[in-house]
Amino acid sequence: MANYTVISEVGNALVRLLRNNMVPNDILNPESIGLCSPDDRGDIMLGLHLYDIKESQEVRQSTMVNVDAKFQRYPSTYLTLYYMITAYSNGDIKFRSSEEQKLLGRVIQIFADNPVIDARTFEPAPGAKSDYFRIEMVQMELEDKMRVWTVPNKAYKLSLFYRVTPIELESARTKKVQRVVEMDISISENN
Repeated sequence: MANYTVISEVGNALVRLLRNNMVPNDILNPESIGLCSPDDRGDIMLGLHLYDIKESQEVRQSTMVNVDAKFQRYPSTYLTLYYMITAYSNGDIKFRSSEEQKLLGRVIQIFADNPVIDARTFEPAPGAKSDYFRIEMVQMELEDKMRVWTVPNKAYKLSLFYRVTPIELESARTKKVQRVVEMDISISENN
């Protein structure tokens, strides 16, 4: 069931995917990869910031869904989630940019190698045909990236921008239905 927690679950699935592929080779501590705002990152070295949520333009559901013989659920809403991913190095100033660029390169590699996530298990699913979501890099102009980076008194920091879609958010509303239990058919012949 894709209830209202699905947005948080998707963010946590992305963090888990990065941790599974980056720790301990690229980042020593798994807690150094996490969800955070760029202006409130704490000791995070690789931060994922959900900066926008939109209704999916690709997937729409308009029909009721059968729950059981007596109930139907209203159509789900499908979402597209937008993430900004930023690397923060605590290393020496001479090596900081290079370390951050390596981390961003590794993120690109991981998402390119695992572009599909199973919507039921939130694990990578290379051969998924249905019930999945895709991780895609977003092409943005620098001005648009700088608008997303809204940290006061700090210059824009090189970041990656990804979208994750389609994310199903099931309706909580149901409708009681009565099934046809008896049918009378009569045939008449006209001359």
